[in-house]
This record gives sequence, structure tokens and C-alpha cells, in this order.
Amino acid sequence: MSARYLSLHGVSQHLGLAYTTVRSYLRDKRLPEPDVIIGEAPAETFGWSIQTIDAWQANRPGKPGRPSKNKE
Repeated sequence: MSARYLSLHGVSQHLGLAYTTVRSYLRDKRLPEPDVIIGEAPAETFGWSIQTIDAWQANRPGKPGRPSKNKE
């Protein structure tokens, strides 16, 4: 069986976020490192496993069910 990875569109659908939001996370280096990179810059394609995205989502600060940025 082949490995399956989420593209930016796949990440946005998996998380229920707008594609433009996920693209800005990539641009601002807020997404985790991709599990796979296909091709060369500037047209490379990035891919993340569902496990990588779920772990990142579970540990992002400031969202319900995640640790708060404020330690009051």
C-alpha cells in the first residue's frame, strides 16, 4: 500500500480551515515541516501525514482543547 499525504488543500479540508488560512500558515512557517517534498522550488509540492497534522493541531496554543498561551 502506498503512503498517503495531505496537500495544502487536503490539510484545509481535514482541519475545516480555509485554504488561504492554511497557505498563510505555510508562508509564515506555522505549519509543521512537511513529511514529503515533491519537485524543486519554486513549484515544489508539500505533503503531510494525517498523524503529523493531527499532532500539530492538538498542540497548537490558543484554541479550544489546546494549551493556552497565557499561564495565569
